Amino acid sequence: MPLLEPLPLIGILRGITPEEAVAVGEAVVAAGITTLEVPLNSPEPLESIRRLVEALGERALVGAGTVLTVSQVCEVHAAGGRLIVSPNCRQPVIEATRRLGMQSWPGIVTPTEAFDALDAGATGLKLFPAVQVGIDGMQALRAVLPRGTKLYAVGGIDISNFSAWRTAGIDGAGLGGALYRPGQPPDRVLDQADKLVASWTSA
Repeated sequence: MPLLEPLPLIGILRGITPEEAVAVGEAVVAAGITTLEVPLNSPEPLESIRRLVEALGERALVGAGTVLTVSQVCEVHAAGGRLIVSPNCRQPVIEATRRLGMQSWPGIVTPTEAFDALDAGATGLKLFPAVQVGIDGMQALRAVLPRGTKLYAVGGIDISNFSAWRTAGIDGAGLGGALYRPGQPPDRVLDQADKLVASWTSA
């Protein structure tokens, strides 16, 4: 079945291996997080993406993080990924991503980066690192963004501060170490994912 109203949460599986990917991905999706990112500085990331796409089908949107070049965008697309997340704002990367029909979430901090990303066609903006910008900085940026712009906080976001960020006006979040760390078994990841989802939905 197609995804219906997915939670605005991106599960970041940094360090995942292909052998672990499907079981961990299934655990994350079972908790309700249906957008999955495999950073390209993980072991064999393209193979992990291929396996996740094959296993999860239309139940999840799968793609790559730490994407820095147009060639990497093409490699992720060829592996079946449909999501490109970057730590920075590079217009050629965003434009290539959109040409291939994929979602583009570039990392931004400043208004200049934010508007450059939107001009290039970004699906949404990744405020990164969110803890550096802080809630006051996020709200100042939010005030000048076009209505309807999706702004996700990534970097230092977890159960302890979900409520404050949501109340302040963030649209979603990327979850890294709070969701998964290399080598953690699927049952532990499921437990962590369940707690994060419960915290987000109750915030």
